[in-house]
Amino acid sequence: MVTLYGITSCDTVKKARRWLEERGITYRFHDLRKDGLDATLLGAWERALGWEALLNRRGATWRKLSEAQRCGLDRDRAVALMLAHPTLVKRPVLDLGGSIRVGFRQDEYEQVFR
Repeated sequence: MVTLYGITSCDTVKKARRWLEERGITYRFHDLRKDGLDATLLGAWERALGWEALLNRRGATWRKLSEAQRCGLDRDRAVALMLAHPTLVKRPVLDLGGSIRVGFRQDEYEQVFR
């Protein structure tokens, strides 16, 4: 089962959802803001991709963090921040049941869903 993780208000998530729906691809949507994020799932993503690839440093949640929270990040602190603030995870996260992708790039989705 394909699962798309994100937040409903994110433009990139909207593009990914629209792309999947236009092609009739069945997926489950998990809203990180409403449904949360557990440590086991985030840990699996982090092991597969690394925390740097998962941490969204461009969003409003990142800008709202204090300077002390943003400085000197390491794996443990970054993971703790993402668990406390799931909207710090780059979006969307596409879980293909064995493969994880972050972000939406149409050419990549086209290759994945051939």
